Amino acid sequence: MLMHRDFIYKLTNLVEANLANENFGPEELAREAGMSHSNLNRKLKSISNQNVSHFIREVRLKKAKDLLLNEDLNIAEIAYAVGFGSPTYFIRCFHEYFGVTPLEFKNQELVSKPEEQQVVTPLKKSNPKNYLIFLFIVLIVLIPASILITREISKSAIYEKSIAVLPFIYLSHEAEYKYQSDAMMDAILTNLSKIKDLRVVSRTSVEQYRESHKSAKDIGREQNVDYLLEGSVQHENNEVRLIVQLINTKTEDHIWSDIYDYTAEDVFSVQSEVAETVADELKAVITPEEKQLIQKVPTTNLTAYDFYLRGNDEYEQYFLSNNRDTVAMNKAWHHFQKTLELDSTFALAYTKLADIYWEKYYWKTYLSGNFLDSVIILTSKSIAFDSQCAEAYYLRSAGYVQLNKLTEANKDLDKAIKYNPNNWKAYWLRSYISVDLFHDYVGAISNRREAILRNHDSGLPSLLNNMGQLFIDMGFPESGKKYYLQALELTEDSTEYLKRLRNLEWTFGNSEKVYQLTKKIYKRDSARVPTFIAADCLIAGHEKEAAYYFEKLKKQKEKSGEIDLYNSKEFGLYLWQIGRKKEAEFCFNQQIKICEESIRLGRWNSIQKGAQFDLAEVYAFMGNKEKAYHYLDEVNKNNSFPLWWVTLFKNHPLLDPIRHEPRFQKILKDVEAKYQAEHERVRKWLVSQGML
Repeated sequence: MLMHRDFIYKLTNLVEANLANENFGPEELAREAGMSHSNLNRKLKSISNQNVSHFIREVRLKKAKDLLLNEDLNIAEIAYAVGFGSPTYFIRCFHEYFGVTPLEFKNQELVSKPEEQQVVTPLKKSNPKNYLIFLFIVLIVLIPASILITREISKSAIYEKSIAVLPFIYLSHEAEYKYQSDAMMDAILTNLSKIKDLRVVSRTSVEQYRESHKSAKDIGREQNVDYLLEGSVQHENNEVRLIVQLINTKTEDHIWSDIYDYTAEDVFSVQSEVAETVADELKAVITPEEKQLIQKVPTTNLTAYDFYLRGNDEYEQYFLSNNRDTVAMNKAWHHFQKTLELDSTFALAYTKLADIYWEKYYWKTYLSGNFLDSVIILTSKSIAFDSQCAEAYYLRSAGYVQLNKLTEANKDLDKAIKYNPNNWKAYWLRSYISVDLFHDYVGAISNRREAILRNHDSGLPSLLNNMGQLFIDMGFPESGKKYYLQALELTEDSTEYLKRLRNLEWTFGNSEKVYQLTKKIYKRDSARVPTFIAADCLIAGHEKEAAYYFEKLKKQKEKSGEIDLYNSKEFGLYLWQIGRKKEAEFCFNQQIKICEESIRLGRWNSIQKGAQFDLAEVYAFMGNKEKAYHYLDEVNKNNSFPLWWVTLFKNHPLLDPIRHEPRFQKILKDVEAKYQAEHERVRKWLVSQGML
């Protein structure tokens, strides 16, 4: 214990000797102490459970406290005197460590300090007017000051804490261990993602730079981040060497680097140590709960962990392959099963198996009673073993949404974001819940924006296109087009851009323009028939073409095994128009069966009220007005509507038999009013956010 005390005393003196030097960090302290950074980190961890960066900051803050007590200096002067380059960052660190701001601390000490001399003076009656004048002056001074401080803190939080962790370079000849390099990079990225004060782009966003020679500045611009973490891994016998460096993307300066030599037993401590040090270099605040999440060990069985890493690598390969190679999926399944044989408490392995179940059996079980049961069971088991497993909460939330268990879904999604504030998929799912379940377009756009900030991989164009659709749904076509064009710039996929323009024209009810765009889309990509092409031809009055595409769609659906949730009624309409009424009735009844079963089982298309609207259309066309209005009333329970739904009410031919009836016109009027109210609410919010 005495040796430990002497060691800490020596380190404290070294930091205090360099106190005003803002650039005196872990590397410099290690050099002064005559040790490597990694050895110094390990020794500090064993003595005080701190890394070097936290130790230095603690010495600075304790010295700041002394200065506040004993020196007549303002907050900024004290911040600079103890090596903080930013007074606002100093204030936040001080508050995090001591529980009060520097000013609050100073005022508390002044109040509690005994007077050396007390002069007794007679009490005077206070004039209430004087108190009011004094209070007014204080407010005039303090309110602008507090706004300025808040703005400065907000600026530093938003603009200087975004990072991308690039794929680590594997330097060894033993190719069979390459997955460990990817796993180290993935673990560090995941640990950084758990820090709310950081914005971290996703793993798939950076995969494109694996073989890239782009500059840090270019990558920073493409990913919209201020920092990159690069690394290389060298494996030799049982030892691994990790070299990491942190780069400022604007200046391309290397602001921190280190070398870690470790064995398999040290892998988890290295993963957490690197993440904490990087966060410290970025001046990110790590809460105690986040620190505990970062330092959590997923398993004590290193063989189980190795099988998990192999399975994860195979599953990544499955998703990265163009044809979704099921061989890779089956290998992943085997490795995750082996993981659990060795450690039945390994939470993440259960989540990965649940993910594979979803991928393999979603459509096969869509209308069955055990739809997604395995997903819910496995993710629940994962959470039972690790109540802070963000991945499990996200996947279970997605399952609950599909099962119409919305209360449970929202609770899980809150926890998924709490334990991983950088999970772009969680924000993406929340945006869909906002639209389809709560009809809240402000929430949808806000969450979609959060997802876009964190995802810059091949899926970004899809997110941009979906954001554009939200704007168009709310009646802002020019803003929507801008997002479509951003997606087009990234992909140069003019076919997808045409699909988006087709959606725009469809939303505004321009059926002939929709038909022309649809024909162009199919001409450019005839390998797969678009699900909307037959209905577009039919609604625009091109029955013969509609017949041709309906037949192709039918064969396509039979081959894929997907359930056709929407096209049976459109096919029925076509058959009715050409006089094949028995076949048409069969299609209408098939649509009724699918929709009623979806409602009974609480499937996604019934949650959106899409199934109810399809039933209303079919019953209206078949002359069953009572049931048609029953389902239209169900649809009208939504508290808002997008513009495309107004167009459906106004234009779809299946509703022609009741379109001019007063009861239908009353429902249509309600739908339009709800759309207009949401349009105006969204407009005001967009203006306040500078997005319109």
